[in-house]
Amino acid sequence: MDIQFYKALAPRPVVLISTIDKKGRPNAAPFSFVMPVSIDPGIIAFASAPNRDTLLNIRETKEFVVNVPSENILKGLWLCAINVPRGVNEIERSGLHEEKSRVVKPPRIRECIAWFECKLKFEREMGDHVIVVGDVLCSEIRD
Repeated sequence: MDIQFYKALAPRPVVLISTIDKKGRPNAAPFSFVMPVSIDPGIIAFASAPNRDTLLNIRETKEFVVNVPSENILKGLWLCAINVPRGVNEIERSGLHEEKSRVVKPPRIRECIAWFECKLKFEREMGDHVIVVGDVLCSEIRD
C-alpha cells in the first residue's frame, strides 16, 4: 500500500494493556488500535502484533486490563513502549504503580483514570495483526 492509511485515522486514544504471564510476572504496553465493540454486554477489542508479550500473556492466562491513562502519565506510558526482555516489569520500570484488580489477576495501573478488567473472548488473525476481543468483567472510572 502506497500510503500508511492508519496514519490518516489519527489521533487515536492510547491505552495501556496490563497482563501477567503464567509465572505471575506483570507486563504493560501501550496500544492505540483499541475500540469498544459492545455496550451491553461490555466487549472491548484491540489489535496486537503477533509477537508481543501482551498477546503471549493473554494466551497463557486469558485475562487483561485496559488502563486508560491521562496526559499526566505520558512519560510512563512511553517508557512502557520500550522493548525489553520477556518477564521485565514495565510498570515498575516506568515509575508507574500496580494496583490489585477487582476481578482479574493482572494488575491495574494506579495512575490511570479508568480500568476495564477483561476475560479473553476470542482472538482472530487479521492481516499482520491479531484482533483480541475481551468481555469486560469489571469497569471503573476515577471520580
